[in-house]
Amino acid sequence: MIFHLSALSIILVIAFLLVYYRSRLLPLLEPYLPTRFVARLSHYTPLQSFSFSDQAAAGLSSGNFDLEQNIGSSSGESRMGLDEAGVEEVRRIMAVERCTFDQARLIRHNRILAKNGIAPDGTPLDRKAITRL
Repeated sequence: MIFHLSALSIILVIAFLLVYYRSRLLPLLEPYLPTRFVARLSHYTPLQSFSFSDQAAAGLSSGNFDLEQNIGSSSGESRMGLDEAGVEEVRRIMAVERCTFDQARLIRHNRILAKNGIAPDGTPLDRKAITRL
């Protein structure tokens, strides 16, 4: 009985260590494992890389926020495009609120400010905050 418990505990510790250090072990074992198995273990999904010109063509540009002129390939910007989570949120706001790109950016910005306890005019919403001396 004690042998079975000790063998089970050793197996559980080894399994825990394999799961815990899988990010370090997977590159070593990757040539020997099927790609589907490696992808499932690493929880990796490749990002869709949209360039600034693709995002501008999709309507995510305006006179106030011109991607091609300010951030395009001629400016030497090393990023591939805008933040995907922010882009999706702006697209969702544009669809739900039926507003322009600039209005959707303002709505998103005001939501971020409100979530962090800041009024749309930039003053803190905390009653204990000192705003003037």
